Amino acid sequence: MPSVAKPRIIHNHDITKVLELTYMKAAWSKKVSLLIWLAIAWIVSAVPPVQAQKLRVGVAGSAPFAIEDGDQFKGISLEIWQEVAQSEGLEYELIPQKNVQVSLDAVANGELDVVIGSLSITSERLESVEFTQPFFVAQISLLLPSQKPTLWSRVKPFFGLAALSSVGFLGLCLFVVGNLIWLAERHTNNEHFPREYLKGVGNGIWFALVTLTTVGYGDRFPMTKTGRWIAGIWMVVTLITVSSITAGLASAFTLSLAELKTESFTRPEDLRGAQIAVVSGTTSVKWAKYYQARLIEAETLEKAIELVKAGEAEGAIFDRPALEYYLYQHPKLNLRLARFFLATETYGFALPWDSSLVQDLNERLLKLHEEGRVKEIEEKWLKGTVILLF
Repeated sequence: MPSVAKPRIIHNHDITKVLELTYMKAAWSKKVSLLIWLAIAWIVSAVPPVQAQKLRVGVAGSAPFAIEDGDQFKGISLEIWQEVAQSEGLEYELIPQKNVQVSLDAVANGELDVVIGSLSITSERLESVEFTQPFFVAQISLLLPSQKPTLWSRVKPFFGLAALSSVGFLGLCLFVVGNLIWLAERHTNNEHFPREYLKGVGNGIWFALVTLTTVGYGDRFPMTKTGRWIAGIWMVVTLITVSSITAGLASAFTLSLAELKTESFTRPEDLRGAQIAVVSGTTSVKWAKYYQARLIEAETLEKAIELVKAGEAEGAIFDRPALEYYLYQHPKLNLRLARFFLATETYGFALPWDSSLVQDLNERLLKLHEEGRVKEIEEKWLKGTVILLF
């Protein structure tokens, strides 16, 4: 007969032990979970949120929009950006850039979040970066040497070919008429026209000059028929030609003197073939090529101006506000601005195409415009630097 298993009798102390073990496991599980959550919370808190990271803001361009003063920056663009960033609660660090093109490349490559300064908004640049709405409108101008006339330059017109030829022709006419009068009068009118050649011809030239100017002193006059015929013809000739001679002489002096004030560049088309200094990485290169000038590229505006001062370049193309500010800071320089503009451009801040800041920056810039704050900042920096050209 098969054996039958005896039923196991569960005592109360066994049930108590099982419950204790279950409770201990549950408590230990809660402790582990709590530790895990605490660790996760600590890790999350140790990593700063994306919003708290400082923006990498590049600074490029020239004064008075971007000025590097030691380890500090100032200028029109800097003040506008500071007001925008403060109102939006943005934290940032300023990073100086070599030039505008380098800074735009850094934005396009994700190395910078924003670029501020004198950044012209162009269609070519919009292919790689995005710009905020414009906050300034600038003209592209031409800087030229301003040479003061020397003493010789003031006297030189009187020795020009046109002036000398007119005076020479007039003197020749007086000499010929003086000789003819003397030849006709020297035998019968010896009192007025002596037989001695020098004295007689001298009186004849004097008579011709008095007749030419219609003064009519009457101290010398012909008495023979031949002499009177010569005098009469001379009078008629002078009536016809004297105005032409004097007008030609006056015209010669006027044109010669006008050359002192003639400018080499009176319109943009005069840049064709001229040796012009430009700043690398700026739109000055584009406009110099557009007007078919011969380019000399410089790293900075200061170096481009040095080329003009040294006579290596006939002029320098750059943004008018920057040129005016430079001349204002260096009033003793013998330089001036051309009396025309090459183009008009607008300035804005540059950002990557996928930046979420564009909309906020545009709204804040618009408010600053409406409040007149942008104009106040511009007038603060540009006051006294504007040069009237017309």
